[in-house]
Amino acid sequence: MARPLSGYSPARRRLRELPPDERPRERLALRGPGALTNPELIALLWGSGGRGVNAVDLAEEAIARLGGLSGLAAAARGELETLPGVGGARAAQLVAAFELGRRLLADWPAGRWQARTPRDVAERLLLQMGRLEREELRVVLLNTKNVAVAIVTVYQGNVSASLVRVGELFRDAVRQNASGIILVHNHPSGDPTPSPDDLHLTAEAIAAGRLLDVAVLDHLVIGHDAFVSLRDRGVAFGERQADSPAPDGRLRGR
Repeated sequence: MARPLSGYSPARRRLRELPPDERPRERLALRGPGALTNPELIALLWGSGGRGVNAVDLAEEAIARLGGLSGLAAAARGELETLPGVGGARAAQLVAAFELGRRLLADWPAGRWQARTPRDVAERLLLQMGRLEREELRVVLLNTKNVAVAIVTVYQGNVSASLVRVGELFRDAVRQNASGIILVHNHPSGDPTPSPDDLHLTAEAIAAGRLLDVAVLDHLVIGHDAFVSLRDRGVAFGERQADSPAPDGRLRGR
């Protein structure tokens, strides 16, 4: 038996009983998607609510129970199905919608954005990598203007300094004549605190990059909802050099 909504009131109306300018579909047509709230957008996906509750209220409850939109996006289908009023069909719609969003981010043309700060890179990859169940190590390739020309997945599984071949980190950078790289990997535990292995790998990569004339601009560790920049923390990079961030936090290429 489905659990009742925590804030349910019989006085709530169905969407078709609301004035036209309060219905999500009509608001979308009049004002565009940017004017809609997250629950309203989800309500459009679902089309209808549950017994005695409209789709917007149902979506509000789902978002609240999982701690926000990011929690909803990270939830497995089985967890979504247990939410009050959601069930299998609505859970599948959510999973499909969020997966399309992730794929869009992964397919985003690399050459159209510039990595001015570590956050520019983290915001591109946090949604993709923050909830992965296993470790991945990706390398962002940058040209002389710090424009990303590619993002390459180098390792999947155990990203340990003892297992990672440093040469693999630079293979695509050398092939594409990249000026610099940024290492990015995730911690499935959700805690982005760098490990000793992370520091060791970073130090080895920096040394190799100097030999290959490819600057290692940063190493980002991604957690569930946060990231750590080893460069910002001054870890493993030593004294600031010509290719390090300027005092304003901006990344600097050669």
